[in-house]
Amino acid sequence: MKIGVLGGGQLARMLALAGYPLGLDFVVLEPAADACAAPLTRHIQAAYDDPAALQRLAAEVDLVTYEFESVPAAAVQQLGASLPVFPRADSLATARDRRHEKNLFRELGIETAPFALVHDLQTLQQAAEQIGLPAVLKTRTLGYDGKGQQVLRNGDSLQDAWDAIGQAPAILEGLIEFDREVSIIAVRSVSGEMAFYPLAENVHEQGILRLSTCLHGDSHQALAEDYAKRVLERLDYVGVLAIEFFQLGSHLLANEMAPRVHNSGHWTIEGAETSQFENHLRGILGLPLGSTAPVGHTAMINLIGELPHAPAILGIENTHLHLYGKAPRVGRKIGHITLRENTEQALQERISQLKNLI
Repeated sequence: MKIGVLGGGQLARMLALAGYPLGLDFVVLEPAADACAAPLTRHIQAAYDDPAALQRLAAEVDLVTYEFESVPAAAVQQLGASLPVFPRADSLATARDRRHEKNLFRELGIETAPFALVHDLQTLQQAAEQIGLPAVLKTRTLGYDGKGQQVLRNGDSLQDAWDAIGQAPAILEGLIEFDREVSIIAVRSVSGEMAFYPLAENVHEQGILRLSTCLHGDSHQALAEDYAKRVLERLDYVGVLAIEFFQLGSHLLANEMAPRVHNSGHWTIEGAETSQFENHLRGILGLPLGSTAPVGHTAMINLIGELPHAPAILGIENTHLHLYGKAPRVGRKIGHITLRENTEQALQERISQLKNLI
């Protein structure tokens, strides 16, 4: 069985690592010559919307998935005409546009921060009056890791913010003083079977995820699962889906969703009975889903911009180093560390120890 992946980054790399024990092979379509998944896959180097390359990919594989939601819709449609593509094209269309995403949440009775659509400076001014400031201006598409976002704190900054996002179609969203940010990793199979991982608490710096900690028996777990189930069923979704929430008291406000394996679920590689990567593959292949039960107390620390001193990291007990084979660059995710301990206290001590080394 061969799986095609649109995108050849670290998520495709980790999908391949999870898939080889299941007897799977992988082909990635990725324009970058130095794709970090290339050493583990067959690499078709071409643009995502190259018709000939898409035809070659379709001829070589049995089904297709993708590692990020910014792949062109036309590429997914072309591939979907000749073989299965999961998650489905309509799931991708919903998740890659904040307008569709927010409207879906509202239709399903899932709480969100207040928001308004913006398509020019005048509608931005109207949205600021409607939502109030401070607020966050976000491009409707192609925004991740803090890109395509501007925080507005007073009316004098509207023009600068509008120019900073390239005057692209956007939404203005109320800035929520949340208690914490959490995410749920959910998975649904082609058979309709569903499974949910424990919530993870996420800490961001400059818009980039730095730390995710698996939460045991969190009081918001049932609500997060209910919300995720509503989305999975409405979209007839297949594969792993991540939903990020702002927790405000007893409420969970949906921030955004990702139709793919997700950075906040990397802890599952060593911290769950079945990783998110293996369960994504099981889901799209129609195999029984694996247990999502946590193994010990686990957290994940992203490595951003520069490589750590590997011997120092590996010298720490119960620590697992994952390097992606990517050249260091400011703001770039080049690896992560997973920590696993028997108690929450020991885990927090280990996190502090590692933070001093990175």
